[in-house]
Amino acid sequence: MTHAIYDGSVMHHRVRPRRHRFTYRVFWTLVDIDELDRLPSLMRWNRFGLLGFYDTDHGPRDGSSLRPWIEATCSDAGIDIGGGRVRLLSFPRMLGYVFNPLSVWFCENADGELRAILYEVANTFGEYHSYLLPVDGAVDHTWDKQLFVSPFVDVDDVVYRFRMQPPTDSVLVASRVADADGHLLSAVLSGEKLDMSNKNLRSMLIKHPLMTLKVIAAIHWQAVRLILKRAPYRSRGLPPAQPVSAPLEAGVKA
Repeated sequence: MTHAIYDGSVMHHRVRPRRHRFTYRVFWTLVDIDELDRLPSLMRWNRFGLLGFYDTDHGPRDGSSLRPWIEATCSDAGIDIGGGRVRLLSFPRMLGYVFNPLSVWFCENADGELRAILYEVANTFGEYHSYLLPVDGAVDHTWDKQLFVSPFVDVDDVVYRFRMQPPTDSVLVASRVADADGHLLSAVLSGEKLDMSNKNLRSMLIKHPLMTLKVIAAIHWQAVRLILKRAPYRSRGLPPAQPVSAPLEAGVKA
């Protein structure tokens, strides 16, 4: 099956300056960007529907084809994916709406080997930044934080660390955020694979009604809870000058 669904959860655990933890049930879609015309009928491509995938939600965000953009982005970093399969893990649009805090691109070469992972990070102010990882075995890597995501976490002197289990029968993305004083928070995204069929998509609609609206509502609700806990609040800075960052370090052995 070219496309897939991952049914699972997102967990956040903040350890300081105020302890705060939550978990939500969600699902993601994994699509092959070269096979979007073969999505099930319930999953519309660039058209309004109960569920949908829009090119404007990713990459250049101008409605152009995603393939040239990801190939150029990888090439600029010295990564040749040579026309290999590219899959994108994200929340789908539901009734025309989506907010994706994190979308993940999996880029293979012509031999089917995973050569790069691109993490697209978004904030609620309409700003985006991508972190590109060349892959040679392990998927364990560290970046300086570039994009203001939360008013409760600084950008300066803050580092992301990601560990990834690429999608097979399951998917796992674990992130850890730290500053000069140590661990700040952790987040884990995990899900189990389902075939992307109209039947399974209907099941997701029933199990996760209005999920994408709940995602943005939950972000603001958790912010209110942190304010009530008197967590320090920081103003938004300027967005990063460059749209894509490379990691500070990466693992090379699985």
